[in-house]
Amino acid sequence: MSEASGFALSSSLGLTLVVLFGIAWIAFGWYLGRANKTHEDFALAGRNVGFALAAATAMATWVTSNTTLVAPQLTYQFGIWGMVGYSFAALGLILFAPLAARIKRLMPNGYTSGDFIRLRYGRTAWWVFIIISVVYAFGWLISLGMAGGILLEALSGLDYHIGMSAILLICVGYTLFGGLRAVIATDFIQALIIIVGVVLIAWFLIDTVSLESIHHEVQSNHPQLLDLLFPAAIMFLFNNIFFGLGEIFHSNVWWSRALAFKGKVAFKAYLLGGFLWLPIPIVTGFIALAAPQLGIFPPSADMVGPMVAAEVLGKIGAVVVFIVVFSALASSLDSLLAATSDLVTRDIYHKLLKPQASDTHLLRFNRYSILGLGIVTWLFCLPQIATLGALLNFAGAFVASTIFPVVLGLYQRKLTGTYAAAAMALGTLSGLIGYFAIGFYVAALLSCIVSAAICGLGLLTSRARFDWQQLNEKEEPTS
Repeated sequence: MSEASGFALSSSLGLTLVVLFGIAWIAFGWYLGRANKTHEDFALAGRNVGFALAAATAMATWVTSNTTLVAPQLTYQFGIWGMVGYSFAALGLILFAPLAARIKRLMPNGYTSGDFIRLRYGRTAWWVFIIISVVYAFGWLISLGMAGGILLEALSGLDYHIGMSAILLICVGYTLFGGLRAVIATDFIQALIIIVGVVLIAWFLIDTVSLESIHHEVQSNHPQLLDLLFPAAIMFLFNNIFFGLGEIFHSNVWWSRALAFKGKVAFKAYLLGGFLWLPIPIVTGFIALAAPQLGIFPPSADMVGPMVAAEVLGKIGAVVVFIVVFSALASSLDSLLAATSDLVTRDIYHKLLKPQASDTHLLRFNRYSILGLGIVTWLFCLPQIATLGALLNFAGAFVASTIFPVVLGLYQRKLTGTYAAAAMALGTLSGLIGYFAIGFYVAALLSCIVSAAICGLGLLTSRARFDWQQLNEKEEPTS
C-alpha cells in the first residue's frame, strides 16, 4: 500500500484510469452505433447476435457488483457458504437456457419481458410485473453506481461521489450512442478482461499468502466462517438460489438478449455463460478469507475484496483489481440501462401512451430514456443509502415472486392472469415482511414459496387453455 496516502493507488492514477476507460468505451460505442438504422437495431442489435458474442455477454453481464464486491462481503460475513452460495446463482443462467430457446420460438417478434406478461396474462398482471421490474432495475442500477464509487474509494481514496458519477457517465455515454450492439460488443471484451484478471488475482494471492496459512488463521480465530452448519449461511444459500432465478427469469436484460440472439444460439449461449460464470464468485469470495490474516478490517464489508487484493498485490495488483471490477460493473450497468430503457420505451411509452409513434420517434425516445435513467440513478446514489448486499437482497423479495408465473406462463396453458397477478403481488408482500421481520436472507425464499402456492392453486382450479399464437404479436405500421 502507498505509504503516503494509505491507498494502493494515488487519487490521480485512479482518476486517470477512469478517464482513459471512459474515452475508450464511449468512442467504441459511438463507432458501433453508426450501424444502428432502426429502433430494432438499437434495441435488439438487429436480432442477429452470434454465439461467441452471445455467450460472452451472458457471462459478463452476470458478473456484477454482486460477484466482484458482494461475494467477498458475504464470504467475510457468512464464510464458506457465502462464496459457494453465490456460485449457485449460475443456476439462473443455466436454467434460463431452455426458457430462452422457447421465448425465441414463441415470440419471434417480441421486444421485452413485459410484452410476454401483457400478451399472456393481461393488463393487471402486467402492471404488477412492471412495478416489480422497475423496483428491481433501480435497485440494481443504484447498487452498480454505488459500487463504482466504493471501488475507487477503497483503492485510491478518491471521493465516493466522483467514482459513482464516473461509472454512470461512461456507461450512459456509450449505451446512448451504440444501444444493445455496443453493450454486447463491450461485454465481449469485458468478459475476457474479467476471466484473465480474476485468475491472476487468485494466483498471486495464493502464491503470496498460501491456502494453508489462510485456513489456519480462519480456523483458529474465526471458526464459524468454516462451519457448514452455520444457520444464517444455510438460509442465505437457499435464498440466493431463488433470488438468482428470479433476477434472470423476469428481467428484460435477459429476455432482450434471448430475442436478439440469432437462430438457435440462445440455448447454447446461456448454458455456456452459466458454466463460465460458476467459479468466479468462489474465486472473488475466497479473497475475503485472507482479510483477518492480513489485519484488514474494512470500514464497510463491501470494501473487503478490493482492499485485500490491493494489499497483497501492491500497485500493479490494484490496477488489475480496478480494471476487473470496473469491467464487471460496466458490463452489467450498460446492459441494465439498455434493457430498462427498452421496457420504458416499448411497454409504457409505445404500447400504453403513443401506439402510433414512428420508428424514428421510438429510437429517439429510447435514447432519452437511457439518459433519464442515468440521471435518476445518480440522484439515488448520492446518499449511499446501504451496503451493496443489503440493497440487492431487498430486491429479492420482488423478483422471486415472478419465477413461477414466468415459467408456467411459458409452458402451461392453464394459468390465468388473475392468479399470476396475485402470485406476484402476494409473493412480493410476503418477501418484504420476511426481509424486515427476519432478515434479508429469507426474503426471496418466502416470496417464491407464496408465489408457487398461489400458482399451484391456479393450475388446480383453472379450465383455461391459452393459445400460444397470441404471443406472436404483429407490429402495426407506424406513421
